Amino acid sequence: MDSQVIVALMLSLVGGASTSLGALFVVLNPTPNLKVLGLLQGFASGLMLSISFMDLAHNAINSVGFLKANLWFFGGVALFALLVNFIPEPNLVPSQSQKVKKEKNHDDGEKDLMKKHRKQVLFSGIITAIGISLHNFPEGMAVFLGSIKGLRVGLNLALAIALHNIPEGVAVALPVYFATQSKWQAFKLASLSGLAEPLGVIIVAYLFPSSLSPEILEGLLGSVGGVMAFLTLHEMLPLAFDYAGQKQAVKAVFIGMAVMSTSLYLLEMSLPEDMAL
Repeated sequence: MDSQVIVALMLSLVGGASTSLGALFVVLNPTPNLKVLGLLQGFASGLMLSISFMDLAHNAINSVGFLKANLWFFGGVALFALLVNFIPEPNLVPSQSQKVKKEKNHDDGEKDLMKKHRKQVLFSGIITAIGISLHNFPEGMAVFLGSIKGLRVGLNLALAIALHNIPEGVAVALPVYFATQSKWQAFKLASLSGLAEPLGVIIVAYLFPSSLSPEILEGLLGSVGGVMAFLTLHEMLPLAFDYAGQKQAVKAVFIGMAVMSTSLYLLEMSLPEDMAL
């Protein structure tokens, strides 16, 4: 069990560190290429959908049956959909451009308005960091449960989540950098939001017993598949469409699915039997 926790922690740290990579993308280039971010989101969406349906849900059906697997899967969807109502929605780019245009129409109070606007943007950045931390927490749990099942599942989940977390780091760092003009503050807050992922691993390691029955484990992983599918369709794909365009984003999705399907096959063939599914 201890070795599983260590592996899950290492994998979740990779995912958490990817938020720092997104923050670097901002501080090194304050005007990031949104089309590239959209294509990255589309690619990560393909990875996530492939994991959800072709791996986690598929294995749950084979292990616990079609009806129980669907109950677990849609239970995860319903739970995460409920949580979303209480989690602030992160915005990739703050709408400062529109507000700044309005402020320019009032020359006398422009400086005061700009100061007030920066405070509002900073607040939105902090709220975004809180929201992304709440999103990252169950992702750490998902990586832990996947690592219990096998290294292949944990690796695939960690890879998809890491790619997904890069734009999340941008979402935190961009408004903070705009408001404070401090690259360090933007990088620090984005990096801290990523630490919620390994924290989720630590907490869930103490919540679940050292040995879960195969049926419960497969059911939980089926729920993880539902969570991943909802996260992809609710948050990742809309961003990909907005910033890369629908046609390009769809291409990126299928490329991501093809890459993940290939990795599923290669990892299954290369890993020892006791580490694979």
